[in-house]
Amino acid sequence: MAPEMRPKNKTMDLKQHIRGVPDFPKPGILFYDISTLLAHPAAWHATVERLTSALAPFAPDLLVGIESRGFLVAAPLAYCMGRGFVMVRKKGKLPGATIPFTYDLEYGSDTIEIQADAIRPGQRAVVLDDLLATGGTMAAAIALCRSVGAEVVASAAIIELSFLGGRQRLDVPFTSMVAYES
Repeated sequence: MAPEMRPKNKTMDLKQHIRGVPDFPKPGILFYDISTLLAHPAAWHATVERLTSALAPFAPDLLVGIESRGFLVAAPLAYCMGRGFVMVRKKGKLPGATIPFTYDLEYGSDTIEIQADAIRPGQRAVVLDDLLATGGTMAAAIALCRSVGAEVVASAAIIELSFLGGRQRLDVPFTSMVAYES
């Protein structure tokens, strides 16, 4: 590993590498941007290393990433752990036969899909995203994976907005690397 990628400190504060962007995507929203974390080699390496350690005890066969920033989390973890990677995407974005799952939002509904042959029944899966807010999309992705036969053993994200209570909507263990209380 290149010296600049080695975390100088195993207790590196990852929050220092996450940028808050006020009023994005609309006024009143504080967006937590992981692009600054991804651009910092030591912080990104520490994040992947910590997630790998946290998820290894669950012995997943597959890491499932939720579109689109969840791909940035799940794919490198799958590589580091020697596991497969599967994508959950918005409707109409995956080639071939897909399995849809429609879920309710605060105002309306949304549909996510997985390729019909992406998960074999009985495979152990961990579902990942960059951020957990209300938990609706994560819960939907877990339900979708189960609908195609996965045994969902855990879920994780880099960031958790704990004040929104998303963790309570999940019925599997959840891990985050950074939590914001307000």
